[in-house]
Amino acid sequence: MREAMKRGAVARLLDCNAETIRYYESVQLIPEPDRTVSGHRLYDTRHIDALRFVLRLRSLGFSIDEIRSLTTMVDSGNYTCGQIARTIEAHLKTIRQKIEDLKKLESALTPLLAQCHRGDTPDCAIIKAL
Repeated sequence: MREAMKRGAVARLLDCNAETIRYYESVQLIPEPDRTVSGHRLYDTRHIDALRFVLRLRSLGFSIDEIRSLTTMVDSGNYTCGQIARTIEAHLKTIRQKIEDLKKLESALTPLLAQCHRGDTPDCAIIKAL
């Protein structure tokens, strides 16, 4: 087991901001670490593993509530592969909807931009169209 580390060292190890770690503690996505006599938090392997898991989920676009649900299931050990798959499927459905919404925005903005002569006058076709 790795020696306990302070928040700054953990942030460097995981390439994240120390304030991010503080936030994940405050919303209880990671267990509260022990403290030194002087009050410094000490993170062990359990905390680092939990942080890696949370950071990876965030990088995949999961919300705090989705992460909380997944970490609760995993930490309790009371989950099935099917439950995890359903959570991922729901997240993927949300992502696909966002992609569709972004495509609609692109389709709306592209013709507007095509109308612009990009001149140096305030006579802008985009503003007129909007």
